[in-house]
Amino acid sequence: MDRYICIHGHFYQPPRENLWLEAIELQDSAYPYHDWNERITVECYAPNTAARILDEQGNIKDIVNNYSKMSFNIGPTLLSWMEKNWQSIYQSIIEADTVSRERFSGHGSAIAQVYNHMIMPLANRRDRYTQVIWGIKDFQERFKRFPEGMWLPEAAVDIETLEVLAECGITFTILAPRQAQRMRKIVKGAKWHDMSKGNIDPSQAYLMRLPSKRSIAIFFYDGPISQDLAYGTVLNSGETFTRRLMSGFDDKRTHHQIVNIATDGETYGHHKHHGDMALAYCLHHIESNSLAHITNYGEYLEKHPPTHLVEIIENTSWSCVHGIERWRSNCGCNSGMHPGWHQAWRTPLRQAMDWLRDRLILIYEQEAGTYLSDIWKARNNYISVINNRSHEYVEKFFEEHQARTLVKDEKIKVLKLLEMQRNAMLMYTSCGWFFDDISGIETTQVLQYATQAMQFVEELTGASLESEYVAMLKNAKSNVQEFMDGAAIYERSVRPEKIDLTLVGVHYAISSLFEDYPEQSRIFCYTAHIHSFEKEEVGDMKLASGKTQIVSDITWDEKTLSFAVLHRGGQNIKAYIRDFKDEKAFATMHSEIVSALRNSDADEMMKLMNRHFGNNTYSLERLFKDKRREIFKKILGSTLDELETSFCQIYEKNSQVMDSLKKLGIPMPKAISVAAEYVLNAELNKIFNDTYPNIERLEYLVKEIKKWSVPVDKETMGFRIGSWLTSVLEDLQHSPDDTHRLEKFVRAVSIIEPLSLTIPLWNAQNAYLLVEKKAYSVMK
Repeated sequence: MDRYICIHGHFYQPPRENLWLEAIELQDSAYPYHDWNERITVECYAPNTAARILDEQGNIKDIVNNYSKMSFNIGPTLLSWMEKNWQSIYQSIIEADTVSRERFSGHGSAIAQVYNHMIMPLANRRDRYTQVIWGIKDFQERFKRFPEGMWLPEAAVDIETLEVLAECGITFTILAPRQAQRMRKIVKGAKWHDMSKGNIDPSQAYLMRLPSKRSIAIFFYDGPISQDLAYGTVLNSGETFTRRLMSGFDDKRTHHQIVNIATDGETYGHHKHHGDMALAYCLHHIESNSLAHITNYGEYLEKHPPTHLVEIIENTSWSCVHGIERWRSNCGCNSGMHPGWHQAWRTPLRQAMDWLRDRLILIYEQEAGTYLSDIWKARNNYISVINNRSHEYVEKFFEEHQARTLVKDEKIKVLKLLEMQRNAMLMYTSCGWFFDDISGIETTQVLQYATQAMQFVEELTGASLESEYVAMLKNAKSNVQEFMDGAAIYERSVRPEKIDLTLVGVHYAISSLFEDYPEQSRIFCYTAHIHSFEKEEVGDMKLASGKTQIVSDITWDEKTLSFAVLHRGGQNIKAYIRDFKDEKAFATMHSEIVSALRNSDADEMMKLMNRHFGNNTYSLERLFKDKRREIFKKILGSTLDELETSFCQIYEKNSQVMDSLKKLGIPMPKAISVAAEYVLNAELNKIFNDTYPNIERLEYLVKEIKKWSVPVDKETMGFRIGSWLTSVLEDLQHSPDDTHRLEKFVRAVSIIEPLSLTIPLWNAQNAYLLVEKKAYSVMK
């Protein structure tokens, strides 16, 4: 009997975007990377597109795309982010599916995922359909084929969910062994066997016959091996991984066996360092030694259709032993990081979301029917707009779904209604209930989706749902005394994040002091059109004033705003915003303020601004996070330069004193050691700004660092040098025969070796291999 191995990776990240900007803002906890999506891409998603297989000497023997040899699903929201921000990695994943079809008898290794990781048994039937349809349509657009299988978030399942999958054309799904209720052979009169203790044989496919007379295939992954992989030491080496996989076969079985495992895809590189390499070696070792056939679920299902029927235990999942209670009650499942904390907040949070969802359904039905021929069909097809916001494509969507020819204002209403429904589903993203406290970033994220949905309601109907919704959140008590409850968290962490067209205008106005915008410029998911703009500077004062039209690229809503921004030095910046309906009033305001500026009369300027704009004033705090950080750096630039000069003077003037103290064995005074640490780290960082640094100076710096036992900021320097190595090697691709430059590069690398830095080398190695290939080509 044949032996098969199928390794499934569930690749997914909680949505992290600022939903009003449709972009992830700076996340300090991901340092030195911009955000956690970027960090995990560098640690996991990218390495698995080109995983190294090493020889016995530790040299790279081969590079493989793991995605082409494994089964995988990647969350649509994650893929969408990756397509925009890491195009090359995104494309490698798409190409891997194409390669896998050639490898696995026409069956691609990618399977679809329910759209935004909603716990399906807790959803209403209409949402289940939209989630599955969005997952399928998103998959088709990316992989250019229909998905055979679909991953259910947290493997949470009930019969109704399987009915939806089957009705939508999905052939199979993957569950945990403890989700099986009973099984029997597909022969008339065969006896059912109880499997409720998790004792189902995971080495074959099963068929589930549904009440609708449809059916769906189910694979139950090998629980013990998957657990060892996720939480044990199996990925410490490719050999260990191979042995553990092979232990899943049983010579007593008389059927063709498939050892299939399923874990979070992030296990391979993010949770387990170099897990991508262990996976690559394992697959290579199994294939090269003919230990088993590497396959995916689609191929195995075609070759070996189910011979047994199965029934599932409803309302179960792979990550909650209590079923699906982790997403609606205080069941006891949590991260384990906060002993003694309760999760009683989960129930009132879900109750508040269910209340809001039902209200949003009523509003959608009442409002959308005026404009759309079939409001729920339009929602199901709205995924095409989410993936392509071009004006032409959205107009095509309207042509297909409008009940009559719509004017622009009506189209804006429809887009807001559909975005309201989009947020109504996003607010059920499972991560909001998964962790330990309602104050966590995952929960505040789902609260923000609810906030934006209610914001659209207010814009569309004038009605406010917020006070009643927030009152319900008061019942969701936090474990952290400071945060109190869901209502307090909403007021503290959610409401202040709300953005509207005016605040986008504020961002544009303040940042226009520090950069030159073209006549039309993109600000995240908005477009700013300049109607008029002037910038003047007198002494320490700067003034930017003008008129701009802000347009949402999502809803097409627009607003024209007039502004004046005064910078009086340092962080003393005030922006004044309003909509001047009267052009004459705007011209008068502008003339008076500019006159006061030219007279260097700051007090008169403030009076004039207050008179013309009223209380519509804003400060630097209203800038979006990345730009706020960037502008603060500019403002603090001269101050930081002065501090660095002072530290340099302390360090240089006291070099002889430092030598004497070292010889006498006297501890260095804190003021001097701090100055030395700052100066040496700063200069070491700066020296790698040059493609080919001053070798003598680099050697001196490293000696000084070792001499004074200066602690190096290893994370920053490792990241910095990794980027430098890559840039140098990419530069060398254009002149691979330049041995002088290559020698300087090798010398620089050997000098920094004593610093024992952890340097991310994946990109640098890729670049080096291209240099090597080109050099070989030149030699030939």
